[in-house]
Amino acid sequence: MRAAFYTLGCKVNQYETQILEQLFFDNGFDIVSPDSPADLLVVNSCTVTAEGDRKTRQALRRFKRANPSGVAALTGCFPQAFPDIAEQIPEADVITGSRNRGSLLCAVEKYFATGRRVIEITPHERGEEFERMKAGRFLGRTRAFVKIQDGCDRYCSYCIIPTARGPVRSKPLEELREELEGLAAAGYREAVLVGINLPFYGKETGYTPRLIDAIELACAVPGIERVRLGSLEPELLTEEDIARMAAQPKFCPQFHLSLQSGCDNTLRRMNRHYTAAEYRAIVDKLRAAFDNPAITTDIIVGFPGETPEEFAQSLAFAREIGFAKVHVFPYSKREGTRAAKLPGQIPRAVKSERVAELAQAVEPARRAFLQAQVGRTEAVLFESAAAQGGAEGYTKNYAPVRVPGAGGELSGRVFAVEIVGVGEDCCLGRLAPNQGNPEIFSD
Repeated sequence: MRAAFYTLGCKVNQYETQILEQLFFDNGFDIVSPDSPADLLVVNSCTVTAEGDRKTRQALRRFKRANPSGVAALTGCFPQAFPDIAEQIPEADVITGSRNRGSLLCAVEKYFATGRRVIEITPHERGEEFERMKAGRFLGRTRAFVKIQDGCDRYCSYCIIPTARGPVRSKPLEELREELEGLAAAGYREAVLVGINLPFYGKETGYTPRLIDAIELACAVPGIERVRLGSLEPELLTEEDIARMAAQPKFCPQFHLSLQSGCDNTLRRMNRHYTAAEYRAIVDKLRAAFDNPAITTDIIVGFPGETPEEFAQSLAFAREIGFAKVHVFPYSKREGTRAAKLPGQIPRAVKSERVAELAQAVEPARRAFLQAQVGRTEAVLFESAAAQGGAEGYTKNYAPVRVPGAGGELSGRVFAVEIVGVGEDCCLGRLAPNQGNPEIFSD
């Protein structure tokens, strides 16, 4: 029996889909791509925006049209946050939430046995434990995502995630060590520690351990040559944390610090817990502690009440910081959040104009970041063959690099690369003449 998986949203969702793929494979399913004929489609949904909900419905409808006798299962954040709405989707034969992900296989088997619709959504509750899961087989990448934290209780005014993901909970350090050792044995060189609100790691136990302890443990696992972090809340990075991260040779100096706005008034309406000045201070400390770090971010434009002056402040701040990359999003009204009821909702056309203006304003910093890599020799973890020819990979600070003329045999291996130029969207390099250019990290 063939099962396909379609994933929307964040790296945590991608990790959880990998766990589900393993589970179904271990129980006799052949795993196929989402665009292949299948007996079962599992949609692991994201509900951060209404657009995510739309894409979920679209995927289910598309599958049912192509596979009329196939079974469609919906899981993840959408049904967890909006169970009543999810139940109204006629194409979904099986529906589970983000909490009882492990019961999805049983629910699917129940449907195959009875032919009757199965809806099983378990509410989140305070004190629930971190869901035991361990990746290892179906990652299909040169780097492995490892979820170490789940849940959030920040309640940013625009965000439904606390409802969808429940309270903060963290993977025990010993379980993390076992998972990383297994990934290293499977040949993965880089681990990306991810979570819904990563710096909250350990919060439910009084921050004993803390995120930095998980980082140091990961860096100590033999065979794991790089340790990278997912998205971070900036106000939770202390000077001690930064110093301890900088002391780890395997740690990758790429920091995705979610800004959301560079205007203090907007940040207050968003219920963010820092000011623009405090954010700037964190960036300054990171740049002082690390050689050649990359600072990337997300920015929302058109938040309710955002005046032209407030947008101008946010745009100027983004220019000032000089981000290596900025993901720019128009505010998306999300029912069930405080922001959905705020006055001053911005028209769609205005939001579109501001997205375009901000994206154009931050592009020079993106180009400057790539240009700053020229002349350096960096360790590049190659991931795939480039569409334009050659091989593609990433440096430790996540600068994309293409080596023209290189072959696909480099995939999954780390080589020294001289950065010699900048293409349209990446750095251009050549393999460094290093005693025949052996891998930097031997097997």
